Amino acid sequence: MTTLTMAPTLGDLLKYELNGNYSRETVTLKAGTSYALGSVLGRITASGKYRLSPAALVAGDEGAETVVAVLIEAVDASTADKYGLVIARGPAIVSKVALVFDPSVDQVAEIAAKYADLSAAGIVPRDTA
Repeated sequence: MTTLTMAPTLGDLLKYELNGNYSRETVTLKAGTSYALGSVLGRITASGKYRLSPAALVAGDEGAETVVAVLIEAVDASTADKYGLVIARGPAIVSKVALVFDPSVDQVAEIAAKYADLSAAGIVPRDTA
């Protein structure tokens, strides 16, 4: 028997949002990767583009190490910069299990730091179903 797997949906990620007109923004995602729903993003200071937020400073992408947004749609930007819709400010609650981190974010302390950045923006990560 074939097993079907359903892709994550916005309802899996976003558990509460006070006002979408206030909390959401369209941003430019840096080319070079396919971004999943729930991607934890940082903003590159020099270009203003967004990318997965790395664990530490990356030369050329300074500023992106600080989380400022969560992507609320999947976007394939493998070949070119693309626009994406993000939660940029709260009040909002997102599910911790639905968040997608940069591969460099693999330690408990690094993940906790990303959660703290999100909370500072009013986007509260929670253990939710």
